[in-house]
Amino acid sequence: MESKTEGRRDGVWAQPYTLASGQTQSHQLGHVNLWVTLLDREWQIRSETVELDIDPVSWTETVGHTLPSKEMSLQRFIRAEGADTVTFIPAVGSLPTVVRPYQPLTIPAGEQCVIYVGTLVWMNVCVGDARTMLTEIPLAVPSLTWVGRNTMEGELCYSSASVARLVLEAVPKRPWRAVTPVTIINRREEPLLLERFSLPTPMLSLHLNERGQLWTPGVTVECETDMNSASLHVDQTVFAAAGKCQQVGPAREKVARGRFVRAFDRMFG
Repeated sequence: MESKTEGRRDGVWAQPYTLASGQTQSHQLGHVNLWVTLLDREWQIRSETVELDIDPVSWTETVGHTLPSKEMSLQRFIRAEGADTVTFIPAVGSLPTVVRPYQPLTIPAGEQCVIYVGTLVWMNVCVGDARTMLTEIPLAVPSLTWVGRNTMEGELCYSSASVARLVLEAVPKRPWRAVTPVTIINRREEPLLLERFSLPTPMLSLHLNERGQLWTPGVTVECETDMNSASLHVDQTVFAAAGKCQQVGPAREKVARGRFVRAFDRMFG
């Protein structure tokens, strides 16, 4: 990718960067500033989360010999001999993500729609040819929520407000978020008011297209007639509109082929 200013370039997922001893690679990605330093016998990683009024849409990195403030928290890792490359691998969240449209959406009886959802990704900092992971960093501060019948039955989830866009071209493409097409089918004889739903984030793999955008396979949620259950299906391939993709991050949980049924209140809140 082309440089924007001298020494400053666009960051790229799953590409090994080679550093020399004493060099520090700094990144601005999402709501995080990151510094990775290679020394003779160790790796050093510093990071900070910053509050921004507007979500950034670019990822920049530069290499130099300048370190951030000494007050920055520091993680140190033993460096294996000869390991002088660092690779950044994206990862999905370890918990389901409850998506809350800013405005509820009604799906009439017998109808279906596709909603494009953007979810936060984590950065795995990996080193050496074996891509040994040193640490994992969320690229924004994730919000948490509880989903279940009561405080005893349910599960902890990430929470994400969403515009719930129905037009793909209107979806912002940010290198620190992944796009998931969610197909919701209402087979009931009554309208379905979609106020929130639970996206099974750990079951989704991550794929990088030729424009540097992250995608997950599509998810289909089918609401049955009895109102008590919903079936969920994760596609085996990435949505065709994403273009040519390569997988850059595995799912955290394996998905059985076909469909499975989850309790309705756990799927739609």
